[in-house]
Amino acid sequence: MRDITIKITGKQVYENHEEDQMEFITDGKLYQRNDAVYMIYDESEVSGMEGCKTTLKLSGDTLRMKRIGEGGGGSELYFEKNRRFSSTYDTPYGPMDIEVLTRSVDNHFDMETLSGDIAICYDVSLEGMAEGKNRIEIRVM
Repeated sequence: MRDITIKITGKQVYENHEEDQMEFITDGKLYQRNDAVYMIYDESEVSGMEGCKTTLKLSGDTLRMKRIGEGGGGSELYFEKNRRFSSTYDTPYGPMDIEVLTRSVDNHFDMETLSGDIAICYDVSLEGMAEGKNRIEIRVM
């Protein structure tokens, strides 16, 4: 297992609302298993998920995000280009049904140096009440 620094930038745009952006930098751990890279880090107040541990599994052009702990329960999201994923997502406001449609997963992560960038663009629907377009950029250093 290797120590890493992770920078996550998230942008959200919902109809009739201003663009919302957050940036989060934290230390974490990284390890490889088979053809996948796993990144583990603790969430903070900035993400609204303080008390959660997040695991990112990067495999080719897919990314699975799983959160466990207080404020995030057992939430999981899966991103693969042109694929729809439905789940119940624990938020600070309680559990919500969520559906994501991934538009792109740009993987520029170097398996030799174990660093690089991943960018994900996706549409999201929260219980059919709020729909928006999101972009997550992950930089591993």
